[in-house]
Amino acid sequence: MRHTKISDMECPIARGLDRVGEWWSMLILRDAFHGLTRFDQFQKSLPIAPNMLTRRLGELVEAGLLERRRYSEKPPRDDYVLTDKGRDFWPVLVAMSSWGNRWFAPEGVSSQLVEVATGRAVDPILTDPVNGRPIDGTHYHFAAGPAASEAVRRRLDFADRHREKTHG
Repeated sequence: MRHTKISDMECPIARGLDRVGEWWSMLILRDAFHGLTRFDQFQKSLPIAPNMLTRRLGELVEAGLLERRRYSEKPPRDDYVLTDKGRDFWPVLVAMSSWGNRWFAPEGVSSQLVEVATGRAVDPILTDPVNGRPIDGTHYHFAAGPAASEAVRRRLDFADRHREKTHG
C-alpha cells in the first residue's frame, strides 16, 4: 500500500498544514508576529525543548516563512525574521485565535485582537473583496482550479453533489 505524503497532495489546505500544521510552528509564527526574532526569545516565550525549537525554526526557514539573518559571527547567532510568505500567514492566525476564543475558552478570552489606535477589541470576518459580503459556507464553496487533476475534480464534484442533497 502506498502512503501519500501530505506535501504531495494537491489540496492547498493539506499543503499549508504540511508547512505549519505542527502546533509549535504556529506558536513560533505567532511570536514572530509579536516581534520576537531570536532563539532565546522564542525559548523564553514557549515551553519548548531547545532541540525541538531548532528543528521547527529550521522547518519554517525551509518552507520560506522565516528567513535566517546572521547577527553575530562569534558565536554564530541568527535572527529569524518573517518573510512575505510568513507575513501572509497573519490572517490565518487571526482566524484561529478568534475561533479558539469562541469555542475553546470556557475561562474567558485570554488574548484578543484589538485595533492599535483605539484598543477596541475586534472580531475578524473574512469578506469577498468584490462585493463586501462575508464569506460563509452557504454562499461560497471550493471549486476546481485551472491546475486541478481529475482526482481533485472528482472529489469536489462529489462534495457538490453531497451539499446539494443535504442543503437543497
